[in-house]
Amino acid sequence: MPGSDDIIEHAADFLRRISPEGRAAARRRRERRKAAFMRIAKRVVLACLAVLAVVMATGFILPHGIGPEGVFLTMIAMALVSVAIILWSRTPDFTPEKVASTDLHLLPSQTGEWLEKQRPALPSPAQRQLDQLTASLDAITPQLAALDARSPEALEARRLIGDELPELVRGYQKVPPSLRRQPLNGGPSPDKQLVEGLGTIGEEIARMNARLADNDLKALATQNRFLEIKYKGDGEMGE
Repeated sequence: MPGSDDIIEHAADFLRRISPEGRAAARRRRERRKAAFMRIAKRVVLACLAVLAVVMATGFILPHGIGPEGVFLTMIAMALVSVAIILWSRTPDFTPEKVASTDLHLLPSQTGEWLEKQRPALPSPAQRQLDQLTASLDAITPQLAALDARSPEALEARRLIGDELPELVRGYQKVPPSLRRQPLNGGPSPDKQLVEGLGTIGEEIARMNARLADNDLKALATQNRFLEIKYKGDGEMGE
């Protein structure tokens, strides 16, 4: 029979899923899956069309066409090509150990997908934090795509998103489940430490995004001022 803690956990999970953050996170997951499916489907269709083009060209060259055997072989070729593309298009599972070799602009999405796989093993309050973190990771992705991978900002983002965030979750997972809700040594429980740690990282990602956006805004303002001086100033002088 479920205990009171389990009932509270299930109720919190239900509230999380129907909350605006939970619905937004679920929508983002559906959109990512749909986008991945459409990419693979497009590759399969193009490859099959290429096979058909080759077969049709061959049929025009051969005196008697390709015949029934050629049609059968064409279908087999299209099936093999489709399977090969599907297998080739599968994204390898992301692990925190692959951070160093991951492109910076792909790091937020891959870390977010890794976190989604850890979600079932995390307490409901931490799952709510993951919803907010996923939104922050999506928001900072365009900013990271424009960064030089060797810049201090890029190195800081790689350390925070690809190292410290996964390490926090893995450190929590090493704690025996029976001890996760209990305060340890007079301090907060591992559950609470995880939630607070995720909140801290989420706030830092938001600050990082704001700093990067501020640099872009300053660059835009500088360019606008330059254009005003160059063109409006010249016009006024010409008058």
